[in-house]
Amino acid sequence: MPIVGVSWFGSDDSMRGFVERHGLTFANVNDEPGEVFGRFGVPGQPAWAFVTADGTTTVRVGVLSDADLDAALAATASGRAP
Repeated sequence: MPIVGVSWFGSDDSMRGFVERHGLTFANVNDEPGEVFGRFGVPGQPAWAFVTADGTTTVRVGVLSDADLDAALAATASGRAP
């Protein structure tokens, strides 16, 4: 299941610095105009948008614990909304 990080309100350099500082190994994109955030109805960061294979989207705003993230990813992979 692919994971994509989306940065908002920052430069490409700022985003790259964040990715390097935190050792992120998944794809990251800069959404300076906020189009991705708008599409998924995300009010700000941190937030997660989980999209199942049938296109069902669930947004969770805030920091997720490792256990909560694992559970949400497992639900999403099985086609259930987290």
